[in-house]
Amino acid sequence: MADINTNQDQGLIKTDVYNGEDKSTTDYMSDFKGQAQEYGQKVQDAAMKAKDFANEKFTVASDKFKELQQKDPKELVADAKEYARQKPGQTILISAAVGIVLGFLLKRR
Repeated sequence: MADINTNQDQGLIKTDVYNGEDKSTTDYMSDFKGQAQEYGQKVQDAAMKAKDFANEKFTVASDKFKELQQKDPKELVADAKEYARQKPGQTILISAAVGIVLGFLLKRR
C-alpha cells in the first residue's frame, strides 16, 4: 500500500498509492485545503442564516413589545384571562415555567 520513495525531480515524497496513482504530500495538502475551504463556506452560510433568523425574531419580538406598550394594563389582564379560559393546560404549563425561573432567580440572592 504505502510506497515511500524520494522523487528527486520534483523534490516531493510519495506517501501513498491511491487507485493506482501516486499521491504526493502536496496532493494531500491541496485536497485538505479544498475541503477546508468548502467547510469554511458552509460555516459562513450557516452563520448568515442564523443571523437572518435572529434578526427576524428580534423584529417580531420588538413589534410585539411595542404593541404591548400601547395597551392599557386592564386590557392586558382581560386578554390574559381570556387566553387562560381558552387554553387552561397551556396556561398552567406557562405559569409553572415562570414559577420555576423566578424560584431559581430568587434562590440565588
